[in-house]
Amino acid sequence: MMGELVMRCFHARTAAHVLHLQTRSYATHKALNEFYDEIIPLADTLAEVYQGDYGLIESFPAKYVHSSDGLSLMLDLGNWIEKNRSQCCDEDDTYLQNIIDEIVALVRQTSYKLKFLK
Repeated sequence: MMGELVMRCFHARTAAHVLHLQTRSYATHKALNEFYDEIIPLADTLAEVYQGDYGLIESFPAKYVHSSDGLSLMLDLGNWIEKNRSQCCDEDDTYLQNIIDEIVALVRQTSYKLKFLK
């Protein structure tokens, strides 16, 4: 399941970059830019730390789904993480949970910017 979380973050980065290029809103443009700049280092750290304990992640799903807007992208990713995080790693692995918390915080911060900063 960790492979799916990492891949969802990678896909969210790509979708956010596409939406960043398509928007006519400066606030949306900047919010998505900040998201795609920050999500990959977090996802990469998560994968490397996980693999340091559990070995190489063998399965990375290849399914990519384009999102029609940034807020939906953030809500979908945030909801998936909250629903599935317990399957990604043990609750006792607080160092992994902390990195996931950082990803959720970035998603929520970006959601705020997309909702309220026009």
